[in-house]
Amino acid sequence: MTRTILAALLATAAAAHADAPRFDAVLKGHAILPADTLLDAPEDAPASLRASGRFTGEGNRRDLSEPGDGPAMPLAGQPLQGFSGIKAVGDGSYVVLTDNGFGTKRNSPDAMLFFSVVTPDFDAGTVAVDRTVFLNDPDRVIPFPIVTEATDTRYLTGADLDLEGFQLVGDHIVIGEEFGPFVIVADRETGRIAEFHETVVDGRTVMSPDNPFIQLPDPGADAPEYDAKRSRGFEGFAGSVDGQLLYPMLEGPLWRDGAWETVEDGRTALRILEMKADSREWTGNSWLYPLEAENHAIGDFNMIDETRGLVIECDGGQGDAELACEGEATEGCFENPARFKRVYMIDMAGVEAGEPVHKVAHIDLLDMADPDGIARQGKREDGRFTFPFVTIEDVDIVDDSHIIVGNDNNYPFSMGRDMNTQDDNELILLEVGDFLKARAE
Repeated sequence: MTRTILAALLATAAAAHADAPRFDAVLKGHAILPADTLLDAPEDAPASLRASGRFTGEGNRRDLSEPGDGPAMPLAGQPLQGFSGIKAVGDGSYVVLTDNGFGTKRNSPDAMLFFSVVTPDFDAGTVAVDRTVFLNDPDRVIPFPIVTEATDTRYLTGADLDLEGFQLVGDHIVIGEEFGPFVIVADRETGRIAEFHETVVDGRTVMSPDNPFIQLPDPGADAPEYDAKRSRGFEGFAGSVDGQLLYPMLEGPLWRDGAWETVEDGRTALRILEMKADSREWTGNSWLYPLEAENHAIGDFNMIDETRGLVIECDGGQGDAELACEGEATEGCFENPARFKRVYMIDMAGVEAGEPVHKVAHIDLLDMADPDGIARQGKREDGRFTFPFVTIEDVDIVDDSHIIVGNDNNYPFSMGRDMNTQDDNELILLEVGDFLKARAE
């Protein structure tokens, strides 16, 4: 069979697969954390971390300007910025993870890594920051040089790791990381690193181009052995409801046998791995999550019962599609608007390891109902509410009829609400009772 015929058959199969049914979502709460919310570095942090964003300019060259309050770089502090993971505590507060800083290893050596406990007040529309814990490695658990290598406190930065998803396991927080990809374990109270784990799939250590253990070859030499895309390591990081297992999920497909991994109908597939929660040992089991389009990525993954979980799947666009540019881009229009932002319900019931999970339902984050006019930003006259952000990386269940969803605002680079204004951090409470009942038949 020729490659052309095979490609045509796969494309036909992919087009024929049945989409998971859509369920309604109603906005019941909307809380805003302003984008320019800055934190002071800990008193024992090196002076170089008192400000951040010095390396975000052209070519990532150092900016010697005096830091200000934002959003112009450098900043006089550490931005609480984009949340890349969320977990309900159960008392109305949530643990949220702030990602690696300003988007890449090269521009984030002065961006500190931390997680916070926040409490949204949906009546007032505000978000209180209850406490923040900065990650540190005084015991030298991280086995490669870090930015603060020569210090005693060894605070971690966005040039060291890119934190994306997590679970709370006893006294520890277990974090999925993108650069390696790695799994990092830290003390929940102090942020002190306790464990470091490389990723093993099918008996092979998975590496991305940003993995610190990779050395690039000379021109003309063979390519290094890496099989995960840059910035496509761990993104979702679910845990079983009984606390026994962890389910780290990659944001992009693995490179296998000269191609990116797919399911039988040709759709790009992401691996959901399995790890023991107590020992952090890889079980060797994994499942496949099929994307609805090759250029999509996932933003978060949390389980809601023994077999079902919530997964955010998005395209790379931002902004209202009704304001899309027509022809050549001009001021006042979105060149690449948001067209696909969904939360899927997946079900692993009866799915053997190595097989694709069931996508049994979805809600559309670009078409939600706001009959009571709750929206504090993005208010519309037609009673609809949209969440048109480039990265939406937080979802968890609140109760049997509500979920919480949040955006990563990529401070200070994303502008999905207003093409001239930096996005805030938004947390929305959605009523989705029927959606939460969906399961595989």
